[in-house]
Amino acid sequence: MATIASPVEINSEVADFLKRPRKMFIGGAWVEAASGKTFDTYNPATGEVLAKVCEGDHVDIDRAVKAARKAFEEGPWPDMVPAERARLLWKLAELIDEHKEELAELETLDNGKPLLFSRIVDVPTAAANFRYMSGWATKIEGSTIPISMPRAKYFAYTLREPIGVAGQIIPWNFPLIMASLKLGPALAAGCTVVLKPAEQTPLTALRLGELIQEAGFPDGVVNIVPGFGETAGAALAAHPDVDKVAFTGSTEVGRLIVTAAAGNLKKVSLELGGKSPNIVFADADLDCAIPGSANAIFFNQGQICAAGSRLFVHKSIFDKVVAGVAEASKKFQIGPGIDPATTLGPLVSQEQLERVCGYLDSGIKDGAKAAIGGRKIAGSGYFVEPTVLVDVRPEMKVVREEIFGPVVTAIPFSDPNEIVKSANDTHYGLASAVWTRDVSTAHKVAAKIRAGTVWVNCYNIFDAALPFGGYRQSGWGRECGREGIELYTETKAVCAQL
Repeated sequence: MATIASPVEINSEVADFLKRPRKMFIGGAWVEAASGKTFDTYNPATGEVLAKVCEGDHVDIDRAVKAARKAFEEGPWPDMVPAERARLLWKLAELIDEHKEELAELETLDNGKPLLFSRIVDVPTAAANFRYMSGWATKIEGSTIPISMPRAKYFAYTLREPIGVAGQIIPWNFPLIMASLKLGPALAAGCTVVLKPAEQTPLTALRLGELIQEAGFPDGVVNIVPGFGETAGAALAAHPDVDKVAFTGSTEVGRLIVTAAAGNLKKVSLELGGKSPNIVFADADLDCAIPGSANAIFFNQGQICAAGSRLFVHKSIFDKVVAGVAEASKKFQIGPGIDPATTLGPLVSQEQLERVCGYLDSGIKDGAKAAIGGRKIAGSGYFVEPTVLVDVRPEMKVVREEIFGPVVTAIPFSDPNEIVKSANDTHYGLASAVWTRDVSTAHKVAAKIRAGTVWVNCYNIFDAALPFGGYRQSGWGRECGREGIELYTETKAVCAQL
């Protein structure tokens, strides 16, 4: 497997965007970092510098929080009727659609993912998320409560109110989608936001800021401060005037977010790591289960928190499924994401490449064998072969720890009654899947797996209406759907004696 040269010329709008100074968005204005510092963002397909971006730190975060607080308490935002918030979110979705090709190319250049998927997954999903949440703006409601106090009559009811200023920290694997998942519900609820994109992939968030401005959101409602996690991210999580922090990323950083948020006991929601079990029973439809299992781990180069990275297969079909997944991996066209023919791109960074290769080395050293793959691809860029590891044991790091790359461990099982125990043998609990023709087996196993999502005869099916989040060390709270809106509201009880 070798990378392919890309003769593709990028969109003129993208070229113009990359040439302009990439400033931060605070209080409705595009400003430089207070320190004057910038950092480089890299093209994962080549390792070359893609753009220079202003580097925010605690001073810039403080400026942004003050702008968000002012917008929350003063000006047009707090008095805006829900239908108007809905209109602005819908307008933003329309602008994403209008600039879909530009956003897709920008996402691919910054993240490395295939342009094919940026076009059909990332950009349309971001627009759909904003559209879905626009509908919620007019449907956030309380309830009347009958109470049982004797000798008097009372009228009691609840209000759902915006929580205030939200600090949002998003990862690099789905930059535009993650921005929409965070911004949509917060804005629909009436909050104001300070968004910190990942330092590896800030570009579509900054372009989104321009579209937010064009849509007509009031100044300070959305503020975008690129920077590093240990500076800008830590300052946002700890800021005493932030009412809620939402984070998507690794479990290790999630723990740091919780500690930082303790100062003012701000509300916290976390969508963290996973080591998701993907279970193929003996009666599964292999024409679906084999490509589905390949998609479960190799989609987005395996850089997805819900990736089906532990493949459990009944021993009677184990060799056939492993061979099928290995064969599916051979069909990927590996190359720069900007080439429309590419179906598997590079990892996001040199750091991520070293992490994944380190796990591959560890697995082989511990006795695992690569049924296919197992190596870095020679040449420029951050490419690694899609890999299936067999002969693994439960205590191996490749089985227990999140790799976040195109690496799956394949494990045979014989007792259907014991497979749930093996599937739950992890401190994560984000996602899982069951492949079987037996509807009873499917629902019995789904009920016993401790994970926030269980897919049956499918994988990686997401929707703006479908709650997503994890058990155990995979996080707190649920994004999307009604629960996603509720993350950004407070409940107030009102009781009046009549």
